[in-house]
Amino acid sequence: MTSHPSPAYSAIYAVVRRIPRGRVATYGQVAELAGGRVTARQVGYALHALPASTTVPWHRVVNREGRISLPPESGGIEQQLRLAKEGVHTPPGGRLPLPGHLWRPRQS
Repeated sequence: MTSHPSPAYSAIYAVVRRIPRGRVATYGQVAELAGGRVTARQVGYALHALPASTTVPWHRVVNREGRISLPPESGGIEQQLRLAKEGVHTPPGGRLPLPGHLWRPRQS
């Protein structure tokens, strides 16, 4: 049996796919761009539900403080390494300087 994501999750994944390499977005930003009644918490749930083989760049989503929300043993280190490969290095203290890395989508 194949499971299909809900419309809200599909909208979240569509937004996350738009985040370019070397940029990050916050959970709240993704929620706002996904529209409807999507919340930042739902963005976290949707990203957590992704299979390991996903092509959705989940690692580009951080919390509103610019921090990786995942504990190191639950994917936080992997997220940090994936971001580093894209030129987004987590400084000591773990807080990314959002002004330098935050994705600002073009308004249409």
